[in-house]
Amino acid sequence: MNRKLNMILLALLLCASWLPASAAEKDTTFVASGNPIVSYKYLGDPAALVYDGTVYIYAGHDECPPPEQYYLMNEWCILSTTDMKTFTEHAYTLKAKDFKWAKGEAWASQVIERNGKFYWYVTVEHATIPGKSIGVAVADSPLGPFKDARGSALITNDMTTEYTSIRWDDIDPTVYIDEDGQAYLFWGNTQCYYAKLKENMIELDGPIKPIQLPRFTEAPWIHKHNGWYYLSFASEFPEKICYAMSRSINGPWEYKGILNEIAGNSNTNHQAIIDFKGKSYFIYHNGSINPNGCGFRRALCIDRLYYNEDGTIKRIQMTTEGITK
Repeated sequence: MNRKLNMILLALLLCASWLPASAAEKDTTFVASGNPIVSYKYLGDPAALVYDGTVYIYAGHDECPPPEQYYLMNEWCILSTTDMKTFTEHAYTLKAKDFKWAKGEAWASQVIERNGKFYWYVTVEHATIPGKSIGVAVADSPLGPFKDARGSALITNDMTTEYTSIRWDDIDPTVYIDEDGQAYLFWGNTQCYYAKLKENMIELDGPIKPIQLPRFTEAPWIHKHNGWYYLSFASEFPEKICYAMSRSINGPWEYKGILNEIAGNSNTNHQAIIDFKGKSYFIYHNGSINPNGCGFRRALCIDRLYYNEDGTIKRIQMTTEGITK
C-alpha cells in the first residue's frame, strides 16, 4: 500500500511540475483601507477597463528588491472590483516572455474589449530589434488567459526613427474605440504618436502620425466625457500628469495644464481615467509604501476625478483615504 501511495504522490508531483506557477495560486480578495490600494506588493503603471459592471485594473509588478534602485518588471497583474472598495487580485499574470519575440521588461500596458475579445497592448524589450516595442495579446475573458495575437510586435523602434532617435520612444500604449467604430492606438516617450487600428485590433490601418503636445514625456491616456476627448500624459521629470482637450480624436488638441502633481517619492506618474457607476476615477501610482516605496517600487492608488462645467478637469486631490464612498 505504501509503495502504491508513493507512486501516486510522485505522479502528482510530476504533473504539477508542468503547470505554470500561477496554477497553484489562488485569487486574493481584500477590502482596501485607503491609498495605496495594495500594500503587500508593488504595482505601477495602472490601466483600467470597465466591462459588464466590473472595473479591471492591469498593472505592472515592480520586483526590485530593497535597497536596489532599478526597474525590474517581469509580469502584469490583474485586479477587479465591482464597488471600488473590495478588490480581488487574480492569480493569473501575463508575463513579458509570453511574447516569444521579446526578451522581457513588462512596462506599461492597457486592455480593451472589442466584439467579445479582450486585447492587451503591452510594452516589452524586443529580442532582436534594439529598443522597446509594443505587442498585443488576446483572450476570451478580461481575466485571461491571454496569448500573443500576432506572433510579432505591432510597433518596433525602427518604425519611428523619423521622429526621434531614442530607443524607448515606443512605449505606453493606450487604445480607444471611437463611436464610429474606428480604433486608435496612442503611445510614445518624448514624442506622442497615434495610428488607426484595423477592426481586427492587431494591425495598423494607416500611417503613424506625431502629435505635438507641450511638455510631453510619456504615458498617454485617451478618454471621452460629455462630448470632449481628453489626452492626458506624464509631463517632464520628475513627472506630473497634464492634459489636453479636443472635440475630435484627431485633434487639434488644446493644452489645459497640470492635472496631477508629482506623485511623492516616485519619479514617474502614470494614470488611467474611467467613469464607473456615475462617478469618475483617477487611477495612478506613487511611492507611498514605506519604508521601501520609491520610483522602482510603486504603489497603486485611486482617487475621485471631477469635471468643471466647461469640461475642464479639476486638479486631482491625492489622498491617503482613497475612495470612501
